[in-house]
Amino acid sequence: MAHLRKPLAVALGLNTAVLAVESMGTFEADSLSLATDAIHNLSDETGLAFLFLAYILRTGLSSHFLRTANLFNSLGLLLISGVVVWQAFDRLFHPHPVLGIVPIVAGLLAAAGNWGVARALRGPSKEDVTIRLAYVHNLGDVFVSLAPVAAGLATLVSGTPLFDSAIAIGIAGFIIATTLKAVLGSHEELLWPENVVCGHHDEPMKTA
Repeated sequence: MAHLRKPLAVALGLNTAVLAVESMGTFEADSLSLATDAIHNLSDETGLAFLFLAYILRTGLSSHFLRTANLFNSLGLLLISGVVVWQAFDRLFHPHPVLGIVPIVAGLLAAAGNWGVARALRGPSKEDVTIRLAYVHNLGDVFVSLAPVAAGLATLVSGTPLFDSAIAIGIAGFIIATTLKAVLGSHEELLWPENVVCGHHDEPMKTA
């Protein structure tokens, strides 16, 4: 199990950096599209942190605890995404100025960071189904993080912040749809499998 801890730590560190960059960019640019992707990465941060803990704790984390934590994480993500959609629709009628260059830079850095997370998880994903889910998810996040880039470019070219709100609604809609799919499919182990299993050893890691 020890050989999987380092790539998980690298992935968690990179995701933390992505979250920090997007959070700072959100406040600097007042960009809802960037804020929405930051919220998405906050959810990823929680999932990666629990996965990392499952490998470093002596007895691991129980599947019941992991499922409960992810359920509350998913519900929180749905709630916050709903608030963002409401704010985005409000901004369509009452536009706020957006500093377009910031979402471009932050989005590109986030896409690079998410690619780094996926790259770190690629090897371990061949040994553990849970890590594979995180790997596939972060591959998709590379493209999701480019949405604020598109919003920033559209804002700069058009001179209107409406594109930022419209793309924020699109990102939030994607998050809501994928989160609902994960929650509804959790009985099929889509959130967390019953045991964290490592193909490097014959015996699976025992959970409480």
